[in-house]
Amino acid sequence: MAAITAQMVKTLRDKTGAGMMDCKKALSETQGDEEKAVAYLREKGLAKAAKKAGRATSEGLIGSYIHSNGKIAVLVEIKCETDFVAKSDKFQEFAKNVAMQVAATSPVCLSSDQVPADLLEKEKEIFKKQAMEEGKPEKIAEKIVEGRLKKLYKEVCLLDQPFIKDDKQSIQDLLNETIAVLGENIQIGRFTRMALGDDAQEGE
Repeated sequence: MAAITAQMVKTLRDKTGAGMMDCKKALSETQGDEEKAVAYLREKGLAKAAKKAGRATSEGLIGSYIHSNGKIAVLVEIKCETDFVAKSDKFQEFAKNVAMQVAATSPVCLSSDQVPADLLEKEKEIFKKQAMEEGKPEKIAEKIVEGRLKKLYKEVCLLDQPFIKDDKQSIQDLLNETIAVLGENIQIGRFTRMALGDDAQEGE
């Protein structure tokens, strides 16, 4: 087993934002493998997020981002439990990252259960037709449709999208990590993206 050095802990901490002891434990559990340690911390973040999911989120802030050309602007509502966390650098950085994500990827909605029914049905029909035209049997065609729907969710659902600054993690992963670090239930609420000349786009 590789010796866990202070530099390894610092690198992992910089990468994930997790606490020093958590990073040290993650590296010990994964024999110093940084990639596995990141995955380990994400799983722990997921467990912590699940425990905190039912807690009330009456504080938070409206994050914003205006693109350098001044033609795209985003407002996003990020909710948490306390004003103390809302004012923290980590929380504000998360809000900024989510606003930048919305500006860059223009999601339709927050999560897969919010995809408009008409869009979903239309896409399912297209995917099934494509699979059948490729000569696939019905059962295989259905599996292909499922796979293509997952791909669609990654395009149109904010939480399913790969994070623009690190495509190895989704926005849901980033949210879980932030919950694990700050120790509060955090939720992404409404968001609005405006592009010059376009109608404003809203998601919830």
